[in-house]
Amino acid sequence: MSTLEIRDLHVSVDTETGPKEILRGVDLTVSSGQTHAIMGPNGSGKSTLAYSLAGHPKYTVTSGTVTLDGEDVLAMSVDERARAGLFLAMQYPVEVPGVSVSNFLRTAKTAVDGESPKLRTWVKDVKNSMQSLAIDDAFAERDLNTGFSGGEKKRHEILQLELLKPKFAVLDETDSGLDIDALRVVSDGVNRFTADGDKGVMLITHYTRILRYIKPDHVHVFIAGRVAEEGGPELADKLEEHGYVDYAGASA
Repeated sequence: MSTLEIRDLHVSVDTETGPKEILRGVDLTVSSGQTHAIMGPNGSGKSTLAYSLAGHPKYTVTSGTVTLDGEDVLAMSVDERARAGLFLAMQYPVEVPGVSVSNFLRTAKTAVDGESPKLRTWVKDVKNSMQSLAIDDAFAERDLNTGFSGGEKKRHEILQLELLKPKFAVLDETDSGLDIDALRVVSDGVNRFTADGDKGVMLITHYTRILRYIKPDHVHVFIAGRVAEEGGPELADKLEEHGYVDYAGASA
């Protein structure tokens, strides 16, 4: 069993007028077998949390700790975080012309595992995962994210998730821009990832529609860089009915 523990995390971002504090003391613990939904309005700090965990250089951790099985995540480089078991599915995946999907996936797998996957097994695993995500075989030879639709980019993020097999996945608005069919396919992929009970998920979303397909164990409401409320799946139902109006006074 693994644990990702965030304690009193403060994070700032550089702006034209100087550093601006975005996260103002976040406490959160995700264990193997758990799915945590991170919800909140625009600008509440959800994506800042995701990118800070991944080690994005734009974000500066000013205080607090992040540990994975007791190891200091904040002391790790970006690649070390990936090898330790952290995965970020980005809201806006970057286009990389000239690098095929198949080459990217195999290179990523080799980097994370420290050795190249056995070719025959790897080809079979990729093919099976692509079929599960309703991805055409020709997709593997396309340039990474170049000209991809929103749905194709999100399916590719889940394809990476299935093949790289991290301990913890941070999914940053994986549901944005998806039609209902793509939403179901992507949700099924996340559910397959968590099915064996030894993986954890932090699912960042504005809306509750993806939570109809991915059932969270815990829901956290982010307001102005803090966790304003925590609860079970019933909290998401409350947000669906009332929105964030009840937290209007929590931004101070």
